Amino acid sequence: MKLIGAIWGTIGVTYLIGKSITTLSGYAKEALDYELSTFQWVFLILYSIFMLVCEGYRGFQKKFCPRTAARVKYLYDNPRPLHVILAPFFCMGYFHADKKTKIIAISISLLILGVIFLMRNYCPQPWRGIIDVGVVLGLSYGIICFWVFVFLAFTSKNFNHSPHLPKK
Repeated sequence: MKLIGAIWGTIGVTYLIGKSITTLSGYAKEALDYELSTFQWVFLILYSIFMLVCEGYRGFQKKFCPRTAARVKYLYDNPRPLHVILAPFFCMGYFHADKKTKIIAISISLLILGVIFLMRNYCPQPWRGIIDVGVVLGLSYGIICFWVFVFLAFTSKNFNHSPHLPKK
């Protein structure tokens, strides 16, 4: 059961992020089919760098990936039926996590849903796709980081990242 939980958690988190990448990649590619102005190219490049730093490095590499990988390892070491069944959501911190982690997980999910709604309804191409290029890059960086941290969680003797469990 513990191996199933760890694999399901890792694959599930990867799927959720990967699904976003594949969906947004279509809009990003569509924007690149436009004849972008110099301003739009500069914006695309600067925004992409911004997203790689803020979403990729600061969001994923420094926070989400170490915590989520630690939760995958915790699930492997301490499998419970409900946690294994809902492994991707457990690993992302939606439940059986400290209060701050749950608030962050839910808040970021709601924020993402809000941005998706706004982008879908109020941001025309090529601007939607230009923004999606940066998001796709940040998410791609995040998936790579996540897999590196999962690897380290299972192979490193000194993986000192907290799974942010609830305080007893």
